[in-house]
This record gives sequence, structure tokens and C-alpha cells, in this order.
Amino acid sequence: MGIKTNQQNNNCGTTAMISALNSALDDIFGAMRLRRVWIALAHEDIGDQHRRTTLGPLWLLVNYLAFAGTFVFVFQPAGKDAAGYAAYVAIGLMVWFYLMEVISLSVPLFKREESFIEGTTLPLFVYVMRLTVQSAIRAGYAVAGCVMILLISGPPLTPAWLWSLAGLLLILLTTPALITVFAFIGAFFPDSEFIVGNLMRVGMFFTPVFWVYNGQGTIQTFAYLWNPFTYFLDIARIPILMGKFPSNAFAFTGVAAILMWAMALLLLGRYRRQVVFLI
Repeated sequence: MGIKTNQQNNNCGTTAMISALNSALDDIFGAMRLRRVWIALAHEDIGDQHRRTTLGPLWLLVNYLAFAGTFVFVFQPAGKDAAGYAAYVAIGLMVWFYLMEVISLSVPLFKREESFIEGTTLPLFVYVMRLTVQSAIRAGYAVAGCVMILLISGPPLTPAWLWSLAGLLLILLTTPALITVFAFIGAFFPDSEFIVGNLMRVGMFFTPVFWVYNGQGTIQTFAYLWNPFTYFLDIARIPILMGKFPSNAFAFTGVAAILMWAMALLLLGRYRRQVVFLI
């Protein structure tokens, strides 16, 4: 009897997992068929944020260059260590600002889209892709600014730069899963908006965005080796600065992407119909 009960429980668990996966895929495919909707909404968001300004979205480029220039001016080391620091900071800020924006805006996503969720039958993944496209557009201006700094600061253009491009694409492909997971966290735990926001602001100083790891110091070693954001920065930074393929960083970020998508599919499949009651 015990063996049969365990088998029945396993079968029920497997059935529930398959049902959740099918539900999540239905929602995702439904959203993909409505790609014109979330693309249009994302462009509208960008336009609304810069309406009646002189430069419009170009302020995103100006803001990035101002931040990068300030960090380089204030923190650039002296002597031979100064070589390549501008490129180091430019790439680090580009990736960090993107991840910080995606995570911070994801937590209150469903609350922010409350009127749409309650008033329409759009797939939940539409709102995820709306934020994904919006963040990608904003990041595009940072990428343009980063390229300008790289061309000025002088890292040689090599085929290894393609690995950096692959790293950015991997981050982009992980973004919808990241948004989904943090959006559900925000729906279940409203206080997480403030917790995550504070952690991301503090996390910038524990991530090698503008400081260079030199292998010394216990705190710095811990912040570099055990900080998951380090590896997301490295997949974009190491190919350009060192001209080689960062295998460890790609392995970590690849596994992280798979885990994030697994969590996103599970949450989306099980709770997408309950979100309207949570917000």
C-alpha cells in the first residue's frame, strides 16, 4: 500500500508539473501572438517618459555618459593601472544599470499593470514582454554610449568582441524570466519592492562595477567570487578587455538562465490566474 501511495503521489506531482508547464506555455505563446501590442506599449512608455523634453530619449545617452565620465574621473587609478579603466567602467555600468532597472521595475510590475490585468484578458506574459522591450530600448542608448567610450579609450577591436555580444544576448534572453520571477515575488510580498530596491542600491558597491578586483582583501574577494552579478558583468567585459572567452562566467550565467526560466515557467503556470486576486 505504501509503495502504491508513493507512486500515486509521484504521478500527481508529475501531472501537476506538466499542467503548470502547459499553462505557462499557453500564456507565453498567447503573448507572442500579440507582440505588436507589447512592442507598441513599450515604445509608448519611452515616449511618455520623455514627452516635451528637448532631447527626448537622448537623455538616456546623456545620463549614461555623465555617470560613466564621473566614475572614471573620480575612481580612475594612477599609473599603469589607468589603462583600460574607462572601458572597464563603461561596460560595467552598462550591464549593471540594465540589471538594476529590470529587477527594480519588475517587483511592482503587476501592481503597476493592475488596471490592464483586471480590465482585459491579455496574457500575463504581455506585461513581462512590455517591460523587457522597454528596458532593452533604454539599454540601447547605454550600449551606444559604451561603444563611444570603447572607441575613444582604445581597446583593440578583435573577434573576441563577438563573445561579449553573445553575453549581452544571453542577458537579454534571461530578462523575461527574471522579470517574471521578481514580479511574482512582488505580488506575493509587497514589502519586497522596498527590500529589493535597497539591496540593489547597496549591491552596486559590492559588485565590481567600478572597482577592480586585485585578489586582496577578504571582503573584496567574497564580493567578487560569490556575487552572481559579477559573472553577468564578466561575460560582457572580459572578451573586450582581455580578448578571451570567459568560460566560467558563461557557465554560471547559462545555468542561472536555465534556473530562472524554470522558476518563471513554474510560477507563471501555477499562479497566473491568481495574480488578479493578489494585487
